[in-house]
Amino acid sequence: MCTRSIQMESFLGLFDPGEAKGKRKETWDRFENEGNGSSDCESSSNDELDQEQINSDGEERLPPEPEQGNIEYKLKLVNPSSQRFEHLVTQMKWRLREGHGEAIYQIGVEDNGRLAGLSTEEMKASLKTLREMAARLGATTDVLREKMTNNHVSCSDKEKNRQNQQKDASENKRVAEVLVKKLRKDDREDQESVVELRLAVTGGQDAGKSTLLGVLTQGELDNGRGRARLNMFRHLHEIRTGRTSSISHEIIGFDNEGHVLNYAEMSTAEEICENASKVVTFIDLAGHRKYLRTTLLGLTGYSPHHVMLVIAPPINEAFQEHLALCLALRLPFFVVITKTDLGLCEARKALAQLESAVRAHGYPKRPVLYPVSDGNSNASKAYDLEIIPVFPVSCVTGDGLKELTSFIRDLSPSEVAPSESDPESCLFQIDETFRVVGLNEPVLGGLLVRGIIAPGTRLLVGPLPDGEFSPVKVASLHRNKAPCCLVRASQSASLTIAPQTSRDPPLPHLRPGMVLVSPRDHPCATLFFQATVLVVYHATAIYPGFQATVHVGNVRQTCAIEGIMDLKEEGLQTNSTASVLFRFLGHPEYLHVGMRLLFREGRTKGIGKITQIFPLIGSQSSPQ
Repeated sequence: MCTRSIQMESFLGLFDPGEAKGKRKETWDRFENEGNGSSDCESSSNDELDQEQINSDGEERLPPEPEQGNIEYKLKLVNPSSQRFEHLVTQMKWRLREGHGEAIYQIGVEDNGRLAGLSTEEMKASLKTLREMAARLGATTDVLREKMTNNHVSCSDKEKNRQNQQKDASENKRVAEVLVKKLRKDDREDQESVVELRLAVTGGQDAGKSTLLGVLTQGELDNGRGRARLNMFRHLHEIRTGRTSSISHEIIGFDNEGHVLNYAEMSTAEEICENASKVVTFIDLAGHRKYLRTTLLGLTGYSPHHVMLVIAPPINEAFQEHLALCLALRLPFFVVITKTDLGLCEARKALAQLESAVRAHGYPKRPVLYPVSDGNSNASKAYDLEIIPVFPVSCVTGDGLKELTSFIRDLSPSEVAPSESDPESCLFQIDETFRVVGLNEPVLGGLLVRGIIAPGTRLLVGPLPDGEFSPVKVASLHRNKAPCCLVRASQSASLTIAPQTSRDPPLPHLRPGMVLVSPRDHPCATLFFQATVLVVYHATAIYPGFQATVHVGNVRQTCAIEGIMDLKEEGLQTNSTASVLFRFLGHPEYLHVGMRLLFREGRTKGIGKITQIFPLIGSQSSPQ
């Protein structure tokens, strides 16, 4: 993430005098050949600050070292003692925190801003020490630029004394500007990848989903009036009504010893991710039928590994519908019974109701009340095979929360991440777009289905209304509310994009349902596609011309059935299977063979899998 403040640009400007560009270019090239590397985060200097500050003695100066911020001056870092080294590491940690993971070190500069400079050997030793400091904090160093000092001393006596012994050394003294960038634990090459689990939380309205997540993520019990859920709400009307209407995300982590890491233990999501060996992302979905489309988007677009169905007995129609969705989408799920402290329904009686509901859908697994005597480890294995775990909990007294947390800790992702052997081929689904104060371009949130994305990656965004794709490049990346340098397949992230060059047209209108795809994949949009479908429920019969809302991945759009193969006179009825030709009524979308779909209209529901795509004529994109 190559963000810079205006103050940082001013420092870069002082290192870029116009009359010394040729000489400085040769110095930078020679320094890079020595193995110090370069940075992708270099930015051009500000023309208004292109002149150096020279005091009355003819000395070049920077502004005095700021006490706050992420800029640090160091005269030299040659062979520090162990105590001094620890102090320097602590200081670097503070500067990195001030710069949200980035810090600028000016080597060879005094605290008052004077460019004293260092000899070649001193500079090499100082950079070596700086690299060791950064390594302690899991950070990297990149030399942005280097400059030869040009200080003129007016005193004739001092000038004569230096002529014989120090003339050569003074001419070779230089200063360097170094970018220190902290890598997330998951970005480091020498670290194993952090296990990430996406857990969707659904259930009927007033079941206590947001309250449960507030207690799990904040580490504090509820007061019985919904205080814990306030941290999960995103809109004012949600706070007023107490009902979730949008999709919100929160995380907890687990360290190597299995200890839970939440906001009671850590202050930020970045700290949780840095110290965790496993990160669980909760996807809080709406329970009211009014927001069913949003709930379906969360279940299809965000591809959760598991679903936590939350109920407050007795079982109502909303829970039955969410249970049917999990079964239709073949998502593994477990059940949490909340509000047990109220004593409205015994756990055994609720378990019996749940078993009847599961059997009504023809699901072979049986609900089992937890905790059980054989321990959570064996329970997790049995969960994948033959049972549905059921956890009675209370967010007010804390009963059952320990067993639930231990079970979530032992859960593993239900699918293996796609192979990253071809990093040039990638697909990022755009699930939501939103604006951030200070940014001109929208922020895109979604899931990376395959491949790898890093800042500077060139991709195509689309499809546009005409079916074309526009070339863009990734400007910045965030994961779990913290900047990152890399996003791997099966990870959720938010990012900003920009035109590839200044001569390219501005970004088109971006909407949920679009994708970012690599040019080598030659993406094409489609209006027509064919799928094998199963009608889960329909009151009468379905014929060509029937319209329904189709959910495919992050795509949500109304489609019309144009044709049904081997259609019988009675049409498609409940439990009927057929190959159906769909047509998008709004605009073209990007799909691929093998994607699962769900269509619905009122109480009508159907599931299926795409078998064929008909590319939109003229939408084929060529490599950029």
